[in-house]
Amino acid sequence: MAQKSVAGPEIERLIQLLAKLPGLGPRSARRAALHLIKKKEQLLVPLADALDVAVKEIGICSICGTVDTSDPCTICADPKRDDTVLVVVEDVADLWALERAGAVKGRYHVLGGTLSPLDGIGPDDLNLASLADRCGSADFSEVILAISATVEGQTTAHYIMDLLSPMGVNVTKLAHGVPVGGELDYLDEGTLAQALKARTRF
Repeated sequence: MAQKSVAGPEIERLIQLLAKLPGLGPRSARRAALHLIKKKEQLLVPLADALDVAVKEIGICSICGTVDTSDPCTICADPKRDDTVLVVVEDVADLWALERAGAVKGRYHVLGGTLSPLDGIGPDDLNLASLADRCGSADFSEVILAISATVEGQTTAHYIMDLLSPMGVNVTKLAHGVPVGGELDYLDEGTLAQALKARTRF
């Protein structure tokens, strides 16, 4: 049974669009829309302005594939970055996470997802050709695969290894195992098994 609309078409459209955002279902979208409407001057108007600017100004970096207001992006244009290290990530959110951690001083390459034959995502759907071009033309001493430990992530990592191996590029991957501050009792079996395999000398 279809749910009866209690608001005008403009409000319903706002709710439907908000419901398409990750983490927001129909109920959360209704609450968010109502909150925005109640705080029209403080939230809704500035949000509309920010979205308008985003549509006009934000684009994809032609080098690494991240989002920014300039092309090349801020990171690619930064002369202080280490040009010998390239970190390959699945998505822009992963790049942002690494930047927040302050652990990377090199360059990035955003794949735009992972290989997933069941979902119809093949090599041509990701930024793999541009990755091969970058590694073939630049002198990277190391390419770090910062890709998730899912089945799709590891499939993608193996594909990249095969893609770059003829170039003689030194490819490494992130360690997987016990997180800092983690208690063994709360970890899943896969994480524990990987931690044991990747154990190091104390």
